[in-house]
Amino acid sequence: MNKITMTLQSDHLILEALKEDISSEDVSTNAVMKEAVRGEVELICKQDGIVAGLDVYRRVFELLDEKTEAEFYCKDGDEVKAGQLMGKVTGDIRVLLSGERVALNYLQRMSGIATYTHSVAELLKGTRTKLLDTRKTTPNMRIFEKYAVRVGGGYNHRYNLSDGVLLKDNHIGAAGSVTKAIKMAKDYAPFVRKIEIEVENLDMVREAVEAGADIIMLDNMSPEEMREAVEIIGGRAETECSGNVTKENISRLTEIGVDYISSGALTHSAPILDISMKNLHAIE
Repeated sequence: MNKITMTLQSDHLILEALKEDISSEDVSTNAVMKEAVRGEVELICKQDGIVAGLDVYRRVFELLDEKTEAEFYCKDGDEVKAGQLMGKVTGDIRVLLSGERVALNYLQRMSGIATYTHSVAELLKGTRTKLLDTRKTTPNMRIFEKYAVRVGGGYNHRYNLSDGVLLKDNHIGAAGSVTKAIKMAKDYAPFVRKIEIEVENLDMVREAVEAGADIIMLDNMSPEEMREAVEIIGGRAETECSGNVTKENISRLTEIGVDYISSGALTHSAPILDISMKNLHAIE
């Protein structure tokens, strides 16, 4: 996530998070800090994992005071260990105190997603299958959560509804059939857009292939059905499987030979990585 992306897509979201936490003033900080005092605080990892979101963490403090400085001893994607000193933040102590919780919320959440994604992606090593996220993200956190998935070794599915065509069960119901839904999508969507459709049984697989779908998502099908579906498709479309995929059960899917496995758990079920700010003190 570069500086341009941060400014255009992230700053307003970070500011809203800060406004949520500071509606008028930080009463606790203002009670003990009557004026600006330069200070330093350490960023310490309390749990093994993969770090993600350091630029977002830094940006929280910069938006409160552009003079705040952050020095990191690791970078996004690095493995970090419990007890590791990850960096230091220097600036007005009032800013360090007021921004602490919001900054850590981003860093802990994003690092947790990167850590969980990494653990799942490791299970796909040696296969041709790519691990994808979904749109099952926290409202107003999608840009951060999908970035964290990439840091952890996963890939992004479409970013939002404007990003691609994915015809799900209710779209098929609205259109009347798999064939009609695909035809309508081909007629409406720009020719550069791929058409993906979600299917739930082998009859739908056959219909999707004949209708010319570009990607066929095998949703909540058994591993045996998926294997047969891949044979039916025979390379005429890319294949994706989904449906309650987690680290605990993904092994049953690795030998099927699909192109992609998508998992909402990467973003909606990843626990945070425990990280804290400690040893705040004034400096000259």
